[in-house]
Amino acid sequence: MVVRDVKKILVVGAGTMGHGIAEVAAIAGYNVILVDISKEILDRALERIRWSLSKLREKGSVREDVETIMSRIKTSLDLEESAREADFVIEAVPENIELKKQIFSRLDRSARPGVILATNTSSLPIGEIASATSKPEMVIGMHFFNPPPLMPLVEIVRGPQTSDETLKITVEIAKKMGKEIVIVNKDIPGFIVNRLLSRLIEQACYMVEEEGFSIQAIDSALRYRAGLPMGVFELVDFTGIDVVAFIFSEMSARGFKARVCRSIVEKLEKKELGMKSGKGFYTYQAPGVYSRPSIPREEGERVDIVELFAPMINEAAFLLENGYVDSPGTIDTAVKLGLGYPRGILEMADQWGVDAVVERLRAISSKESMKHNAPTGLLLKMVSENKLGVKTGSGFYTYAGVEEKRLKTITVRKENRVAWIVLNRPERLNAISPEMIDEISRAIEELETDESVRVIVITGSGRAFSAGADVTAFTNANPVNAYIYSKRFQEALNKIETIPKPVIAAINGYALGGGLELAMACDLRIASENAVLGQPEINLGLIPGAGGTQRLTRIVGVGRAKEIVMLGDQIPAKEAERIGLVNRVVPHNMLENEVRALASKLAEKPPIAIMMSKAAIHLGGEAPLYSGLALERALFSILFSTEDLIEGVSAFLQKRKPEFKGK
Repeated sequence: MVVRDVKKILVVGAGTMGHGIAEVAAIAGYNVILVDISKEILDRALERIRWSLSKLREKGSVREDVETIMSRIKTSLDLEESAREADFVIEAVPENIELKKQIFSRLDRSARPGVILATNTSSLPIGEIASATSKPEMVIGMHFFNPPPLMPLVEIVRGPQTSDETLKITVEIAKKMGKEIVIVNKDIPGFIVNRLLSRLIEQACYMVEEEGFSIQAIDSALRYRAGLPMGVFELVDFTGIDVVAFIFSEMSARGFKARVCRSIVEKLEKKELGMKSGKGFYTYQAPGVYSRPSIPREEGERVDIVELFAPMINEAAFLLENGYVDSPGTIDTAVKLGLGYPRGILEMADQWGVDAVVERLRAISSKESMKHNAPTGLLLKMVSENKLGVKTGSGFYTYAGVEEKRLKTITVRKENRVAWIVLNRPERLNAISPEMIDEISRAIEELETDESVRVIVITGSGRAFSAGADVTAFTNANPVNAYIYSKRFQEALNKIETIPKPVIAAINGYALGGGLELAMACDLRIASENAVLGQPEINLGLIPGAGGTQRLTRIVGVGRAKEIVMLGDQIPAKEAERIGLVNRVVPHNMLENEVRALASKLAEKPPIAIMMSKAAIHLGGEAPLYSGLALERALFSILFSTEDLIEGVSAFLQKRKPEFKGK
């Protein structure tokens, strides 16, 4: 058989997935026979297909009229007779292995020779289903995602005896249906998406039950910081707690090692099954009526995102290492299209650093109930070979243009449109010497004209951002030398403040005196919870000399600025956040990842509009309101001449992600 011989597709099961698959097949031009056990089920399925098609037609997503597409769908109660007519079969009955084997046994006896029998199972092994047939080479997994007319992904799964021809034809049919496909080379419970998602659910449960995080905190971190469409408990509610429990049970019975989630067990016992019952981890207006739970953004600020995703990344590495998938791209396509993630899970791993993932996995797997999450051989090998991701230029993917230049007092590293200036005098707590001022100044000048760099991050090596000016430089100072030093330092910080690219200060420890002045010249300040800030110059008989009295006043106000400068006290990170001195405080081990994520997000924005916004805010803030508004109008109007504006509007109308060029 070749794909052009397939004219009529039999879909067995007219439930949520079955009628959706039938609709997709009919839209693609196939004649469809939809089979189920009662006329009522079939009539309801046709009503839902008609409703869905009408919505798609209204949006212009289908070209043919509804009745033309509907005319290609027939229904039947007779499985055997329908199987004899079909050129291709897709089974979509409930996830019950015995039921599926019964169906496949009947199909095997009735279908014509050469007809492929595909199953839409989401987690059950293809080999077990194929064992009920006399032609296992004709059996394959074809897992659509809910709802099939809207979700673009199909996982195609080879059973132990699936033939190359069966795989080839199934892939071509899925593509003709307009689907993106990922191929699972070998049979494994849960395939790609459900297997990875199970690890995220397991870790989320562990962090709630053993580490004291709330359900809202986990979901807040996933929704707002990771950018997922739903938090994991929100998703479990939407899917059905009973369905998720069943998938875990079936996978565990087939060798998938996982800690039992007590929270899920308790919900099952109470028959709180999620949206379908009106209550699960969240409460809904009525059974079956979805409403998006209200989850405060700030709830998830202390959740370690890398820890949360680490077992999922580890499972992805397992699939790669053992040949279940061909490439990292297969994994990432699956999670982006199947789960709606904004980035692939292995892209995230490269962004965070494979070494950071391994560090979290070692901590997680040290607990007896989670020891199965020990780092895979692939991850350990990557760390030993320094393939850590973006920061080393190679991880699961290769990154062009990653380069590092070590100067005497700083290191400048460029990676993926972000440049990092690392103050590198850890033995002196990154004290700022005249030489460091000159090197920072030159680095900023070079990065300003480097078109490959869109965002700059400044941070310190070791346990300090910078503890301030190097007082040894003042040993033989006189008023003239001090004036020149202050002027040079101010000019360097002015370059940071006025460079037309966003600059982030990643405050990893002490930011005192000149160190805080350096941070204040940056556009955004993200601090570790261990950070300590302050202007202690008064304790030496001095005042700040690199903009501290001026920028501090503009950031926190006159009263607080006087208090900070005149008392010279050290300010804990949380207090600095409260008074607006820093934008955000994060756990110490999450600082680099949080800053990297923020920098990556900024790098995706239109560079010219970023430049204009920075100029409008800085210059406008120094001018009377009327003058500031005039400046804003002028810069606003200039942006209408850019290609980026055209791209932004086009992407919005086409519902796609814009790709800004800075033109």
